[in-house]
Order: sequence, then structure tokens, then C-alpha cells
Amino acid sequence: MILTNAERTVVHKLAWRFLPLLIIAYLINYLDRTSVSIAALTMNHELGLSAAQFGFGAGVFFAGYCLFEVPSNMALYKYGTRIWLTRIMITWGLASAATAFVTGPYTFYVIRFLLGVAEAGFFPGVIFFLSSWFPREYRARILAWFILGIPASSVIGTPIAGMLLGMNGIWGLAGWKWMFIAVSVPAILAGCMIPWLLADTPEKAGFLTPDERRTVRSMLEAEPKRTSHASFAAVVGNVRTLLLAATQFGFLVASYGVGIWLPQILKRKDLTNFKVSLLSALPYFVAMIGQVVWAAYSDKRNSPILNVVLSSLLGAGGLILSIEGHSFGTKIFGIVLAVLGVNAARAIFWAIPTQYLAGAAAAAGFAFINTVGTLGGFVGPYMVGFLKDATGSFSAGLIGMAVLLVLAAGTASLLLLVKNNPADTGDAHS
Repeated sequence: MILTNAERTVVHKLAWRFLPLLIIAYLINYLDRTSVSIAALTMNHELGLSAAQFGFGAGVFFAGYCLFEVPSNMALYKYGTRIWLTRIMITWGLASAATAFVTGPYTFYVIRFLLGVAEAGFFPGVIFFLSSWFPREYRARILAWFILGIPASSVIGTPIAGMLLGMNGIWGLAGWKWMFIAVSVPAILAGCMIPWLLADTPEKAGFLTPDERRTVRSMLEAEPKRTSHASFAAVVGNVRTLLLAATQFGFLVASYGVGIWLPQILKRKDLTNFKVSLLSALPYFVAMIGQVVWAAYSDKRNSPILNVVLSSLLGAGGLILSIEGHSFGTKIFGIVLAVLGVNAARAIFWAIPTQYLAGAAAAAGFAFINTVGTLGGFVGPYMVGFLKDATGSFSAGLIGMAVLLVLAAGTASLLLLVKNNPADTGDAHS
């Protein structure tokens, strides 16, 4: 469907209204989640954490996240986006700040688990919100801009986190403790802004004129029919839902495995912690640009599945190059390609389920896909840490992540067959 000038104007108005806050919120969200990778440069020694213990603690976050993902997203659907996202952001800010007070591996595990519980539902909740406002012709680009918070958290946040480590000793607190406190305050402040800037439905959007509200409704109603009411079992039993969950699992293993361990992978004797934090930001700077450009191309070609396949394969190739490269520069280039591929896959991926799910079915389906996929956030960090302890190097973990990216490309390819199968109407009841 080709949008009219009036429709494009409304889409741009909505984007400028919603995206700045949501991008910042996701940047904070991801920084709260992954700043532990910078903290590990000094925290692990102080707390006596082994690589496996740190990897488990970093990953156990996703156990809490996954257990409460579906209930949280159903609560969001029931109570409204504004109320529930506000609750999520304030509680995760408090939980993240509490990480400054861990004393050993077990308190580290508990706080990381509780942080996962607090954050559960944020990402699929925003995906549900955006898919309820923007037409499919713009969806991959809009979602790519939102997911810009992932690489932006590394580009902006990682160097800041590195500098916060330098506050070591102020008021008797270690630098890594100051870092957790400092990166948590913005989550609480941003959460308080959500009720004022978001709207649950066009009818409640006071910043739109009556004509603009009607335009939004007509754009969404003109789309091919999406399943909006179905039992949870019917939604998650749909073959496309299962394939999407498996695909996301594969590339999230690599995303979090690299994100959590990258500073330690890059650490060399001739590099200070601050230089490591700067170097860790480089791949994500490239990904910030690349994922938005790639998503716009995917929108224009209407080929999100094919582009998820290609980006996953690029990520796998980059990880292999980071192992086989003969120079430090070549290895860094491989990491850049890997991070670009994984982030492009994440940016484009969510344009696929939004094409066939809406309403309550979307709230349940998105949460289920993200729950299964996000288990990769536990597997990735723990797998890399376990293999590092077992082999003495990061190579085995990087190979494992590359294999899972290839498998993700394979399951995504199967979606092309399902999509073209006349027996699969796209209804979650099928």
C-alpha cells in the first residue's frame, strides 16, 4: 500500500512524538542490562568471581526476565502501555542500583534475577505499542530506530561507564558501584515521563487532531487482517511463532554473548580500562548506522525474512573472522561485522510477527517469542564464560555463537516456506 501525503505526515508526527523517549528508554534499559560487562573489569576481582560465575550471574538476569515476560505483557495489554511501562522502568532502575551492594556470587545472582523480573515485558511491550500505531510500510524502520538504543548504549554508555570506574574510592565506594548507581537514575526519571508523552490509543492522543486520529485508524484498518483474538495455546502453537522464537534465540545468544564479554575479549596488557571501553564502542557505532539503513532497505523491498537470514550469516562470518584474523585490526573488523549483522537482524526481525498478529494475540505472541528468544541472553554469556574456563580462551565461545547464528539463518529461511504455504493463512488458529 502506498501512503498518501497526509498519511506520511501523520506517521512522521507520531515518530517524532514517540521515538525519542522510547529510544532513550531502551538505551537506558540496555545500559542497565549490559553495564555489568564494564563493571566486570574490576568487580570480578573484588568479589572473587570466576569467569563461569560471572557468566552465570550475567545470564541469570534472563531467567527472571523470561519467567515474567508473558504475564507482564498481558498486564500491559490489560492496564495500558503508559501505566505498565512506567512501572517497569521505575522498578528496574531501583533493582539496577541495588547491584552496587552485592557482596559475592550469590547476592550477585539474586540481584541480577530480580533485575530481570523488573524489566520483564518492556521490550515486547514497546513492540506491541509501536505495531499498534504504525503501518507495516514503516514498521521495520520504526522498530530499527527504537532498537537503536542497543548499539547507542554501547557507543554512549560504555565510555561513560568506563569513566565512572575512575570514581573508585569516592565516599568509600568502588568505581563499579558508582557506575551501577549512576546508570540507574535515568531509568527512574524516564519512567516518570512516559505518562505525559505516550498515548494508549489514537482516541486518547490529545496531540493529534480529529482528522489525524481518523487517518491513523484508517491506515491500520487497511492492512491485511491480523489475528487479534486467540487462545495463548493457539498463538504459541502456530508454526511461524515457533520458528520466530527459535530464530531470535539463535541471534540473541550471539548478541548477548558478545555484548557481555566484549570488553574482556578486547582486554590486552597495553590497553587501559578506559581504552577498552572506547574500543568496545566502535562496533556498536557502525551498527547504529548500519541497522537503520538495512531496515529501510528491507522495508522498501518488503523482505524482512530474507534480510534476517543475510544479517545472521554476516554475524556468523564476522565471529569466525574475529578468531581467524592474523592481526588485532582484522579481529576487530570481524567483531564489527558480527555486531552489525546481529543488530541488523534484531532491528528487522520484529517486522515479521507484526505482520500477522495484533491485539491480545500480539501481546501474548510477542511476549512468547521474546521469552524463548531471550533465553539466548542466558545461554550466550554463560556459554562463553564456561568455555573460557574450560579452554583458556574465548575462541570456543565465539565458534559456538557463530554456529547458532547459522542455525538462526536456517530457521528464518523456513519462514519463507511457511509464508508461501496456502495451508497457513496466518491465523493463529491454524
